[in-house]
Amino acid sequence: MEAPHSPAAETAVSHRAVESAEEMRELGRRLAKLLRPGDLVMLTGELGAGKTTLTRGLGEGLGVRGAVTSPTFVIARVHPSLTGGPALVHVDAYRLGGGLDEMEDLDLDVSLPDSVVVVEWGDGKVEDLSDDRLHVVIHRITGRAGEALGDGTADGAPGDDGPGADRREVTLSGYGGRWADVDLSGV
Repeated sequence: MEAPHSPAAETAVSHRAVESAEEMRELGRRLAKLLRPGDLVMLTGELGAGKTTLTRGLGEGLGVRGAVTSPTFVIARVHPSLTGGPALVHVDAYRLGGGLDEMEDLDLDVSLPDSVVVVEWGDGKVEDLSDDRLHVVIHRITGRAGEALGDGTADGAPGDDGPGADRREVTLSGYGGRWADVDLSGV
């Protein structure tokens, strides 16, 4: 999946392999250390890629209240900070068909200055909320160097619980001045 077209220039990029759900949560915890009030984080990846797992790690790293679960049916959940830091606003825009007009009903622009807003499935819907944003693309890696396993299933395919089944490639791309001096390679 490609990053959406945007007037904000990409200023920081990092790629990494993630081997398990626990590693995805740990990535979220490390990434949380870089986040501050007003940050917009867009998560892109197919169903089951690990977007909510990463957000769970972000919540742990930010020290927020409540279990971070997928907000698919409620669209958005607010997790207040337990540590005096920013709240986590977790949005799942999967069921929202419109662009920013439909997102405006959620008042994300009001929440953004004081919170960290994480939007799953936000491509083409929330880019106009801020020129400064972090776009996280999670791609499931299937197959070993593109090869199928002997039984005809690719490593990591549905139903495959073998080694590498949870393997993901994660790309972090910072856009705008907020991310210009942030080193994403150490996350």
